Amino acid sequence: MPNGRNTTQYEKKKAVYDAKKGRRGRPPKPPDATPPPDRQSNLTDPDSALMRRSDAHEYRQAYNAQAVVCADGSQLVLATNLVVSPADAPSFAATILAMEKTVGEKTVGLPRTVLADAGLASGEAVAELEARNIEPLVAIARTQPHRPYDFRPPPAPKPARRITKPWRLAMKAKLHSEDGKARYKKRKQTVEPIFGIIKSAIGFTRFHLRALANVAAEWLLTALAYNCRRLPRLRLA
Repeated sequence: MPNGRNTTQYEKKKAVYDAKKGRRGRPPKPPDATPPPDRQSNLTDPDSALMRRSDAHEYRQAYNAQAVVCADGSQLVLATNLVVSPADAPSFAATILAMEKTVGEKTVGLPRTVLADAGLASGEAVAELEARNIEPLVAIARTQPHRPYDFRPPPAPKPARRITKPWRLAMKAKLHSEDGKARYKKRKQTVEPIFGIIKSAIGFTRFHLRALANVAAEWLLTALAYNCRRLPRLRLA
């Protein structure tokens, strides 16, 4: 039988495709009921999946933990999400819009601007956020192809990706403006330290529970522990 998560994702993609005017492009492919012969299943935690960060990293049985962090100075985690896919883009808009129910409009509410890296670049997500009056600033290409602290030989240069989609061209122009650069540079200095603090200072480097719901709760508790650590420092400041 096809995986339930894959079926749900297919239904969402099919609904988006059917709603398009003219229906350009290929329709989404339904999940195959027959698993491939090389497919592996983890008997200890079947909800998890084999994934890796990039071609330069090894495969791990893992979940993809995501967090929304305030970039206005507090650096508090405002929302969390956990998905069973190495891709961040499919859950980008859902994670942001879920703040309406989890954080609440009367307290923080939905953000006016969202900063995200290239892994979250999605035309559907950008359109969905803009429809809710949220301005996404999303990199459409790697802003730093080779990290300065990576002492491995740099990979062979790839030809520049040709940008043709209107939303990508508009996003590129916005990010190349002085205002776009000034706002987008906050992403690295606000979001990236959170994961470093959680791993190094708090010592949380792996999940200890099994099953998607349990691991999602563990990730939420970890984010709350980080916030509890952060709040006294904000009061002192």
